Amino acid sequence: MDAPIERHKVYEQLAERLLARITQGRLVPGDPLPTERELTARYRVGRSSVREALRMLESRGLIKAVGKGAFTVAEFANPLRDSMNLLLAVRETSLRELFELRKILEVEAAALAAERRTEGDLAAMRDAVDEMVSGLVDERRYIRADLQFHLTIAAATRNRTTLHVMHAIRGALQEALASIYHIPGSPQQSIAQHRLILAALTARDAVGARRTMLQHLTRVEGEIDTVLGDGAGLSSVASPRKGSGRG
Repeated sequence: MDAPIERHKVYEQLAERLLARITQGRLVPGDPLPTERELTARYRVGRSSVREALRMLESRGLIKAVGKGAFTVAEFANPLRDSMNLLLAVRETSLRELFELRKILEVEAAALAAERRTEGDLAAMRDAVDEMVSGLVDERRYIRADLQFHLTIAAATRNRTTLHVMHAIRGALQEALASIYHIPGSPQQSIAQHRLILAALTARDAVGARRTMLQHLTRVEGEIDTVLGDGAGLSSVASPRKGSGRG
């Protein structure tokens, strides 16, 4: 508490200014950053400070070099995915915990999506359900469509953190769902429940969306528990299988 207040170095202040432009959407992935000369003139700082600020942002994965001293804004990585993969690798989570997280996250996400969804969101969800039907004879195609339905709901919340978390657990979910794909009638039940969720979202029925999503997740959790055993760990589903799609 009594330590002296440190002054930010010039390059740190410049990095913060550039980061603000990115987080505010004034610079988006693929956009070029101003040149060293332009930054020097605009912010009235030395070139060494400009270069250090750029190195700082590059090391954080926010910008990338494209040659001849030029940089563009990088596609944003999802650090949550790496953290989740680490937890899975060291067995610091389980399928039961994963589905508890899904209930915490997706049940309320369904309610938010009921209030905030667009017609485009609904169309994407309908397409995902149709793709699930078409994929009933193709495990990978079916599971990709299943996950896409849930990711579209997350996107429809207009809450970016919710969508990032869903993407972070996507790999584990893909493998878990593969464990119940061959249970007779299970895919068909999921399709029917997805249609009920979609109907609630279409009607902007937040209460119904919560209820139908909870019913769906509870059923799927029960089936996975039956197949893999009570308290099953995620060691067998920690990494997506080779060639598994991202859909």
